[in-house]
Amino acid sequence: MQADTKLRFHNYVVANYTRYPVCLVRGVGSRVWDDEGKEYLDFFPGWGCGILGHCPPRVVAAVQAQVAQLVHVPNTWHTEPQGLLAEALCLRTGWPGAQAFFCNSGTEANEAAIKMARLHGGPGRFKIITMLNSFHGRTMGSLAATGQPKYHAGLSPMLPGFAYAPFGDLDAVARLIDPETCAIMIEPIQGEGGVNLPPAGYIEGLREIADRHNLLLIFDEVQTGMGRTGKWFAHQHYSIQPDIVTLAKALAGGIACGGLIARPEVAQVLKPGTHAATFGGNPIACMAALATIETIEQEGLLTRATEIEALFRNRVEAIMPACPWVTGIRAMGTMIGIQLAVDGAPVVKACLERGLLVNCTHSTVIRLLPSLTLTDEELFQGCSILEEEIARLGQPTS
Repeated sequence: MQADTKLRFHNYVVANYTRYPVCLVRGVGSRVWDDEGKEYLDFFPGWGCGILGHCPPRVVAAVQAQVAQLVHVPNTWHTEPQGLLAEALCLRTGWPGAQAFFCNSGTEANEAAIKMARLHGGPGRFKIITMLNSFHGRTMGSLAATGQPKYHAGLSPMLPGFAYAPFGDLDAVARLIDPETCAIMIEPIQGEGGVNLPPAGYIEGLREIADRHNLLLIFDEVQTGMGRTGKWFAHQHYSIQPDIVTLAKALAGGIACGGLIARPEVAQVLKPGTHAATFGGNPIACMAALATIETIEQEGLLTRATEIEALFRNRVEAIMPACPWVTGIRAMGTMIGIQLAVDGAPVVKACLERGLLVNCTHSTVIRLLPSLTLTDEELFQGCSILEEEIARLGQPTS
């Protein structure tokens, strides 16, 4: 990395991120290059935003065309791109009468969902049940919803009204409900929490509990939405329908865009003056999102997600007998977690040095969010590096 870039960051950029000593300058598909010309294979593009990889052609073309036509207007005006995107998303849920609201990020989408739940609940009903190890965002409402105390440190008091149940435990959810409860909020697959998949019957059980107590069921699909799991939305793997689904990350193929979809009787609580997002639903982001949807459909990428899952499963399961410190793989589509019995940070560091970008969460889970456009050749190339570095964890240190 060039010294002047590093110095500028040191002098002028708030140091709230732990940054790799690399300056990325270009990306195509599942590959990126740094300012020294080194090439990297990216198994974690955009922290989950790069569902189509880097610079997907349809998204690039859509942004280029729109930016020359209309960059931004307030939401007090109608724009064709926002209406088209709302229609496209609502139709793909299959919910009769569904309506969409747009913002800029996942945490904003979850803030809007929290507000909708409280408005829908009415006076005296403001509590929301979320899950331990959940992650819903960094702004104060979504942070309070996040069931990980480490993210609350130094920021108390949190927004009141949140209670946390162990993920997968229906009885624990039921015990937390009281007359002030208005909603249950959950990631159908916990991402930052370790790529935790729900046990059989859990999602359906949440719907039954919510119906019994007249609660909203909110699905945070910021990470699981837009085809990541092999369906447009992860909840479509189950025989239930939530009341609100929040989206962001992959929604616009790497362009900042967030939003939610709600059933009509829930959507109507957001009346003029109750909520807003200045840049939400801007024409550039909406056209990028429409191009993302078009790419996924035209290239058959929902099916490709399940193919990629199977290939990763086969590769990881094949090394497990020789690497007992690999204790399992949890995956749905291109949302993949490799469970280790040891610290995974050395794997991330070694892979970076060898030109492979991966992530580790909760210290012992190698987390992968590869793009739906990842080729077999790229998958095998990256897996070979990853397998070799995981195997090194079992070698004695000198």
